[in-house]
This record gives sequence, C-alpha cells and structure tokens, in this order.
Amino acid sequence: MELYLNATSPYARLTRIVLLEKGLAETVTLKWCDPWADDAELLKANPAGRIPALVTEEGATLSESMLIAVYLDSVSPNPPMLPAANMAEVMHLAGLGQNLMDAAFTTVIARKHYGNAIDESELGQRRSRAIQRLLNQLKGELGETPQPSTINLGEIAIAVALDYLAFRLPEVSWKEENPQLQEWHLAVTARASFQETAFV
Repeated sequence: MELYLNATSPYARLTRIVLLEKGLAETVTLKWCDPWADDAELLKANPAGRIPALVTEEGATLSESMLIAVYLDSVSPNPPMLPAANMAEVMHLAGLGQNLMDAAFTTVIARKHYGNAIDESELGQRRSRAIQRLLNQLKGELGETPQPSTINLGEIAIAVALDYLAFRLPEVSWKEENPQLQEWHLAVTARASFQETAFV
C-alpha cells in the first residue's frame, strides 16, 4: 500500500496512528508530498489534491481519513478501532474529534490565505464558537483516564485534534482551561504511535 501525506496534516496523522496501532506500518510506503503543489502522483491517487490518500494492494484509491481508518480496520481486525460492543459511542467520539479537527484546520487555512483578520468574519466567528462548544462537550464527556492497553478511533481522532489545536492555534489555550481534559490527552498521547507521529 501507499499513503500520501505530509507532516502537519491532522488527517494524515490520524491515518498513520491507525496504521501503527493496527501493526500495518510495514505494509505501507509513505509518500511525503505537498498537497498545495498539485503533486502529480497525489492527484492521481486523489483528484481533489487532499491528503491523506491511500492506494491499496489492489490499486484502489481511498481518500478521507475516517474512511481510510475504517478500511484499515477491516484489513486487520485486531485490535479493533471500531469495537462492535460500543460502536455508536466510538463513532460519536470520532465525530466530535473530526469536527474539532475541521474547525481548527479551516481556521488555519483561512488565516494562511487571508490573514488573521478573517477570524472576525461571520465564518471565522462560527468556527471559533464551534471550537469552544466542542471543547466544552469533550470536557464533560472525557472524565476518565483511558485504559493504556486499548485505544479506539474516537480517542485517536480527539487526541489528534487537541494536539493540532495546541500546535497551530496555541491561543485557544485549551490545556490551561481544561486540566481534566489535559490529563486525558496526556494519557492517550503517551502511546508510541502518537510519539512517533508528533507534529513538527
């Protein structure tokens, strides 16, 4: 398999973490690229020019990090990223993580192209409110420190999104304002898969 990615995409990082947790890292060639440069190989794998993009052993091309994660979970069932016993809960958490990731990522991209003043636009303020609501909900839902022996797709998505916030939008200061959430986050990101894929 081939995985198109870069080092600062939260979506690509989520996919890499799933690969590592599933023990599939050795089966994938990492294809580092710049999605903003219209890389020809990336566009062949995903005409939208977005990462991550996965080319399977059979030559099928997959895009969108959550869909790639579901596919990888089917390729290697153990350990399950979407355990059947509590699938709805895990998918609920994955959705919260995806939404937080999206709000943070689109804020970063908007600033890159239009400057920080874009934050004052209607869409910029909507993104900011979404980030705060999501953090408040996560603070209320993630009270217990996760078990170190297991991890699921929901926990991965949330931890990656929180890391991305700290990496790209440090002014949000979610750690200082949410010590319980920070404790949860530290427990998850202590895993080798997170350490190996840390944002740089």
